[in-house]
Amino acid sequence: MPKLRGGLIQMGLKGDTSESPEAIRDKMIEAHLPLIDEAGKQGVQVLCMQEVFTQPYFCPSQDAKWYAAAEAIPDGPTTKLMQEYAKKHAMVIVVPIYEEAMPGVYYNTAAVIDADGSYLGKYRKTHIPQVAGFWEKFFFKPGASDWPVFNTAYCKLGVYICYDRHFPEGWRALALNGAEYIVNPSATVAGLSEYLWKLEQPASAVANGCYIGAINRVGTEAPWNIGEFYGQSYFVNPRGQIESEASRDKDELIVHDMDMDMVREVRNLWQFYRDRRPDTYGPLTDLN
Repeated sequence: MPKLRGGLIQMGLKGDTSESPEAIRDKMIEAHLPLIDEAGKQGVQVLCMQEVFTQPYFCPSQDAKWYAAAEAIPDGPTTKLMQEYAKKHAMVIVVPIYEEAMPGVYYNTAAVIDADGSYLGKYRKTHIPQVAGFWEKFFFKPGASDWPVFNTAYCKLGVYICYDRHFPEGWRALALNGAEYIVNPSATVAGLSEYLWKLEQPASAVANGCYIGAINRVGTEAPWNIGEFYGQSYFVNPRGQIESEASRDKDELIVHDMDMDMVREVRNLWQFYRDRRPDTYGPLTDLN
């Protein structure tokens, strides 16, 4: 299997949270487009941005103003624009945005666009937190996931969004459905969970024998100031080794070549899939 050239973009907020969601979207997209073009120039085959990449992480608030940030998928402006850029650069693009499914029903979603610009489908965030600073249930309905894996031009691709990463079952479900590379667009701050940032995804890469691309935003966002978004987006291989990492505090595109032969090599070595015992895992799906 050939190498897969991946790209991850991390970025701080452009504009001010006092502005309209539409104005912020325009500024965030304007800031991303040069990096998307640079990814194309560098031959990136699969590109992913951070969670809800066109907006601030507005979930410290419970302000209905931010419902205006949501847009249709695939017929909204951001997905349509990214289809043009995917086709322009023959590049798969994962587009994490706020989705309006219908008035009053909103999801934290990532659209997946193939290298010819065609829309392949979407993943909706499955696990939605509801704690101080992260009032996500005010904004997002949980996705009813069947754990989609997208058969792109370059790889079998899965998506798992931010808080999802704390739940090992979803990583496994994506890998069982064929994912070789899973992207984890996030918005996570220093403090409570920072020590987990370089623990959970490497452990999940090992357990499931796949590559993972973890993406975080950078900077702080007033007026909420829940902490520093600490960047450090990275690629981790199926052995759990971080192969390439971005800075803590800079807008950045990182590009890395993944040795996809390692997926088969590690799975053949450890045989975790052979030795699974799903016949004993009933408590994992017990709703009581």
